Amino acid sequence: MGRKWSDMDNIFKQSMGETHSVFKWENLGEINTGRGELGDEMPVLIYRLMQFTMLDVLNKEFGAEKANILFRDAGYLAGSEFARATLDLNADLDSFVANLQAALEEQKIGILRMEAFDAATGNLTLTVSEDLDCSGLPVTGETVCTYDEGFLAGILFAYTGKNYDVREIDCWANGDRTCRFNGVVV
Repeated sequence: MGRKWSDMDNIFKQSMGETHSVFKWENLGEINTGRGELGDEMPVLIYRLMQFTMLDVLNKEFGAEKANILFRDAGYLAGSEFARATLDLNADLDSFVANLQAALEEQKIGILRMEAFDAATGNLTLTVSEDLDCSGLPVTGETVCTYDEGFLAGILFAYTGKNYDVREIDCWANGDRTCRFNGVVV
């Protein structure tokens, strides 16, 4: 018989004062086993419901600036784990980008395109169309994809070993029809 929950390590809690993450890709579980009838997909509406309400609570608790930092950090952790679990981190750049594009489309995260890459600096510009976070939102005159900034920075770190500052410069919510991100090696 399997282990009882009380016997298992709690994957959602950290000891007081612990500063490293306890999240690991394998903590996501066996989704197809647990969701035999419903499967592994859900509507974007429900993803946004979770994400936007979480951001709202963080804004109220810590203020907008800190909430965005926390959201970017969460995206970074997700991106680095996603890259390590699903991508060939030893591939050449062209193959890596092609694999990343395929993985993002397969997971219905978005349609990625590399617009520019400076081989001398490592700086780049990427676009993500049909983005989970904002495609179809009303125009509010702001960029809203801070989680994606972190997600892309985490992927880039996992592949290059370099820290990237990724910032969204165009967003559906500011009237554009694709999200555009600049990534600068820091």
